Amino acid sequence: MLATICVRLALGLILFLPFIWNCLPHPRFVRTQFISALGLLVVAVLSSWNESTGVMRGLLLAGCAAALAGAVSWTLDPAPGGRWLILATIAILGAAIFQGGAATDWPWRLFAGGVSSAALLGAALTSMLVGHSYLISPGLALTPLLRMLAALFVAAGLRAVVCGSALGFWLSERGGHTLTTEDALWLPVRWIVGIAAPVGFGAMALSAARIRSTQSATGILYVAVVCAILGELIGLLLETTHGWPL
Repeated sequence: MLATICVRLALGLILFLPFIWNCLPHPRFVRTQFISALGLLVVAVLSSWNESTGVMRGLLLAGCAAALAGAVSWTLDPAPGGRWLILATIAILGAAIFQGGAATDWPWRLFAGGVSSAALLGAALTSMLVGHSYLISPGLALTPLLRMLAALFVAAGLRAVVCGSALGFWLSERGGHTLTTEDALWLPVRWIVGIAAPVGFGAMALSAARIRSTQSATGILYVAVVCAILGELIGLLLETTHGWPL
């Protein structure tokens, strides 16, 4: 589970860079995202090496190499091959998420769940990190923050659609299911904390950003990140138990 959440976080950190790289004042932000993704991928490799297949190990190592190359590339301005490295890293990590469910009977639904989880985690975390950019670049335009807040709302909506559809299919599967006491306790927490709360805090951060209170927006987004991570950890536990991204 540790490797799974690390890969999803790493993908999320890189996933939204194509939407904001043209409005950032300095390539150091992209470099930091790559370095953070590299650290997460190293943890994923070390924690899953003994249990992983050869293909998964190769993908994780390729992801580490792409993240390292991206971090080196984005030390320069302009970054040589920087945009292609972003796209390559996204493709490799997407393949790793698909490979994680390839040995099961439901690879595509786990892939949809993994990518939507990465999108929500990445949108919340990148929004908060963009907010920090205003501490060192107070004159930075609000465009990157507003774009990332819009991405947060879209990612939360996508995650709600994927998880809601999965819940409906799971309950209507042949043979049927009834919610156990444990499911009945965890599912509401997972949805309220993991999906509804990031949207609510995102709306509060948007209100603060519109009056250029970027420090307040960043503080609010800290809470959104914590809620998103807690929600996805609970969702991953339910997914491991039931085979559906609930």
